[in-house]
Amino acid sequence: MAIRARRIPRDWGLLWRMTFVMALLAGVYLAFITFLNAVGVPWLFIAIIAGIMLGFQYFLSDKLVLWSLGAKVVKEHEYPKLHAMVERLALQAGLPKPKIAVIHTDIPNALATGRNPKNAVVAVTTGIMRRLDDEELEAVLGHELTHIKNRDVLVITLASFFSMVASLLTNWLMWAMLLGGLGGRRDERGGGASALVLVWLVSWLVYIISQLLILALSRYREYAADYGGALLTGMPSRLATALMKISGAMARIPTEDLRKVEGANAFFIVSALKGEALLELLSTHPPVHKRVERLRRLEQQMEWGR
Repeated sequence: MAIRARRIPRDWGLLWRMTFVMALLAGVYLAFITFLNAVGVPWLFIAIIAGIMLGFQYFLSDKLVLWSLGAKVVKEHEYPKLHAMVERLALQAGLPKPKIAVIHTDIPNALATGRNPKNAVVAVTTGIMRRLDDEELEAVLGHELTHIKNRDVLVITLASFFSMVASLLTNWLMWAMLLGGLGGRRDERGGGASALVLVWLVSWLVYIISQLLILALSRYREYAADYGGALLTGMPSRLATALMKISGAMARIPTEDLRKVEGANAFFIVSALKGEALLELLSTHPPVHKRVERLRRLEQQMEWGR
């Protein structure tokens, strides 16, 4: 029995989580910056580096993701069926039609990126188009358009900025300690090396906290996109079968091929990292079987509501 497609509702749970995570990260980094200044790092230096990196993340991160995957923006005459699907779903979701990119790889996956709906790109691989039927592919595209509607791509991008700053500082301090030596020169008070170690430890702590918050948000946003995409297309069962097909095919992709795309893993509809599901707390995606169970329950609810 056909199920009527619906517009994507506002996900207040996701909105609350995005606000909460960004507020927590802002608080953590305000404390971090205060600490850096207290140990002698100039405010101006901190502000310049943070400003450059934040601008880089906001304006260029989506282009770098697509570039790293070898994604090519395609015209309507090149992939007319794909364009027609995206255009129809975008119209139904109340979104401007995003650009469409194709990634020539056997890895079956899809992603959405862009700082706002007007600058969004939906990318699919040739591997996913070959393995899914039209309804399953449409369900996947509905999932990706929900990410754009929810604006969670921007939030994940900006949240990753905080983590990236701490990671870069941690690596820089590690090299500074190795090259300078923990027992090397000290300042007049004899505490230079100790301060360096302390900053390194705090940087690591900030990085770990940031990563855990980002991963928790990343997992929930996949649930939210599954829900919104299923309502948009009216086909929860087709998204469920698509997820199972993608996950099953992913397990047969050579590890060396998956390593080439691991930098964009958080943006994919299904994780491209083997073994990630073994420790859910440290994974970017919820387990596929839990997503499928939720979609099947949603299918039943939609049937009962008719």
